[in-house]
Amino acid sequence: MTRGGQRTDLVIFTDLDGTLLDHDTYGWGPAVEALERCRERGVPLVLVSSKTRAEMELLRKALGLDWPFVPENGGGIVFPAGCPQAPPAESLPDGGGGHVLHLGVPYDVVARSLREIREELSRPDIRGFSDMGAGEIARLTGLSPEDAGRAAQREYDEPFVMNDPGKTDLDLLERAAQERGLQVTAGGRFLHLFGGCDKGKAVSLLTDWFRSERPAVRTAGLGDSPNDLPMLMRVDEPVLVRSSRPIGDMAEAVPGIRITGKPGPDGWNRAVLDLLTVSVNA
Repeated sequence: MTRGGQRTDLVIFTDLDGTLLDHDTYGWGPAVEALERCRERGVPLVLVSSKTRAEMELLRKALGLDWPFVPENGGGIVFPAGCPQAPPAESLPDGGGGHVLHLGVPYDVVARSLREIREELSRPDIRGFSDMGAGEIARLTGLSPEDAGRAAQREYDEPFVMNDPGKTDLDLLERAAQERGLQVTAGGRFLHLFGGCDKGKAVSLLTDWFRSERPAVRTAGLGDSPNDLPMLMRVDEPVLVRSSRPIGDMAEAVPGIRITGKPGPDGWNRAVLDLLTVSVNA
């Protein structure tokens, strides 16, 4: 369906860091036009990130969003109070008027597993957020101490660093993770250890949830890192936002993917405006 040349059947799933948000400043100023257009047209914008629920709650309020959001690489789906569509029956009250659907392995299990892997591989340079204080997290991310504290409030996913990991290192990491029923992926700044979930699983569940009331919904997804691939593979219209990372392997992994001309919120803005606009005669 269209309205004045604008699509009203679209749901947009988007990564944050390096995609909607600038990689260095975390700002979204260049994306304001597309954000406003989504708001005017009532197009759901679903944030899907490795960030924590505490970080994303603050951000979605700043963006004026009431739609569900997906923290920690698909570890859960949060349905805020005031969400325009009723949360699924299997979701649980979160104590703040909203609901949450837990999908991932609990954080204490994941953090303990990373410590075990560090010992098993004799790699003391592997260090997760659970090994760091807010000051070190702030230094590594460029976040304020307060925001770094929110980044440390993890429920499912352990970001970690490792000195100059090569393919052999990553293969050993992945094998050790798989033996524990977990997986490793790369985000914009960190490697991540988690289990029982990914962005794609959360996006698929939310797509079904949206289509339960709007069967004609089509989905778009925007991301810039390997941890976004499961999401980009599950949407109708995938968009790879350009970054400093080589894009060849990622682009080849997703048939029909579009690639933005610019990185970060500049590229995001143009891509979303293009997604929203269709030929009235199409």
